[in-house]
Amino acid sequence: MPQPDAAPLDCLVIGGGPAGLTAALYLARFRRRVLVVDSGAPRAAWIPTSHNIPFFADGTPGPELLRRERETLARYGVRIEAGTVARLDRDRGGFTAALHAAGGGTRLVRARRALLATGAVDVEPDLPDLPDAVRRGLVRYCPICDGYESRERRIAVIGHGPRGLGEAIFIARTYSDDVTLLTHGCPMELSERDRAAVAEHRLKIVEQPIEALDIRDGRIAALREGGREHRFDLLYSALGLHYRSELAVALGAEHDGRGALCVDSHCQTTVRGLYAAGDIVRGLDQIVVGMAHAATAATHIHNRCELPTEDEADNG
Repeated sequence: MPQPDAAPLDCLVIGGGPAGLTAALYLARFRRRVLVVDSGAPRAAWIPTSHNIPFFADGTPGPELLRRERETLARYGVRIEAGTVARLDRDRGGFTAALHAAGGGTRLVRARRALLATGAVDVEPDLPDLPDAVRRGLVRYCPICDGYESRERRIAVIGHGPRGLGEAIFIARTYSDDVTLLTHGCPMELSERDRAAVAEHRLKIVEQPIEALDIRDGRIAALREGGREHRFDLLYSALGLHYRSELAVALGAEHDGRGALCVDSHCQTTVRGLYAAGDIVRGLDQIVVGMAHAATAATHIHNRCELPTEDEADNG
């Protein structure tokens, strides 16, 4: 059985995306001992260009944003370790994490507080050469992020149920008057209110199964059902997310039906001393929101760090 590192960290940050790196920056500037564990698969790395971050008038690629954040942390000597946390245990003194290093080997890490910034994974549509399609902007996941760049184009939304319908209506009322919802064979049960919204925004719904999704000549060129072909400029996937909240759920943290974590005004979960930031938190999935979570959580961690987690007041 491996033994934990001798001196406990003030905070273990699990996740190396924008939220986790921002939390580490704040903690480093608070002169706290912090370690970032990064599995190497942040959702932000998929973003060709992010437009909703102030000061980047022309947008910035997700990988470039991550590179800049890492360079900033290097100035403060923050350790970013490639690996995964297989298990997280809690006791009165804080947390013990079983860290599996990317190069092999496992060790235990002790920390007074822990912050989860493990994010979420998009449920992906079945498309050929999907990474290339994402890089080229043919397949997108967030109309809040880049819907403005999709305005007045012919758009498909693949999804079903309230989520799929909601995203299709959001795009139709905000950015384009040519939007089609592809339910991939899932019948839609529409209320009168839903039908009114569909009619108001001239939303088209295709419920028949889609036989294939193809990319041709720089477009989502062939979406076929029953031999009929549909053509679109781009496709938004509204198939949902898998939230990487397993470590928190195993400790009993409250979460919604999809697995997103519930946090208080300090971004602390219902497990004392365990914080969460970014897409893993229930709410709006945006980089700037995740960074705000991180700043909020890191400041509270700094202010409460020396206190036993069980003794913290509810409004501390």
